[in-house]
Amino acid sequence: MVEKKTDNKPLNDHALDQLFREARTFNAWEDRAVPETLIQAVYDLMKFAPTSANCSPARIIFLTSKEAKGRLKPYLGEGNVDKTMSAPCVAIIGHDLQFHEHLPKLFPHTDARAWFEGNASLIAETAFRNGTLQGAYLMLAARSLGLDYGPMSGFDQEGVSKEFFDDEAGDVRANFLCNIGYGTTDNLFERSPRFDFAEVCKVL
Repeated sequence: MVEKKTDNKPLNDHALDQLFREARTFNAWEDRAVPETLIQAVYDLMKFAPTSANCSPARIIFLTSKEAKGRLKPYLGEGNVDKTMSAPCVAIIGHDLQFHEHLPKLFPHTDARAWFEGNASLIAETAFRNGTLQGAYLMLAARSLGLDYGPMSGFDQEGVSKEFFDDEAGDVRANFLCNIGYGTTDNLFERSPRFDFAEVCKVL
């Protein structure tokens, strides 16, 4: 007999609204700092969400100081400058192309590192997919702890990778940026339409 380990129940409507139904992408922010303890709490939730073979390739740099955000500014698209410079925290979500070197620690029950050695295309695909997943988990973790966010592309990925990750161990590539803080309704777009289930889904 298999022992059931969890007794999951649906979240209440308030939680579902906060995470999904009323969640928005913010472009303006309260002048209110996000403390490092809260940033760490966001990560400590995010890290438990699944990745393939627990590979955990995301590498994240949180910019909170004016000086750090100033280093990012030259690499931003023009339309992203003001909202990013005013955000209390900017997360650079990258992925490590040497993630497989950590698999003996993260996936110790088999030699998962051997699955990737010498296979650059599999490494790149796995790192990008799972690093992107972890970026999405980061946003949900932030929302669950009362923060707002504004994910975006529109920046020089190669430049940001070199500026912020070039001195890190391994080979880390920037994927996307996410402004984090306490959003305001300034410059908030109307919610865009979404597909209905039948338009994009099938049950077979």
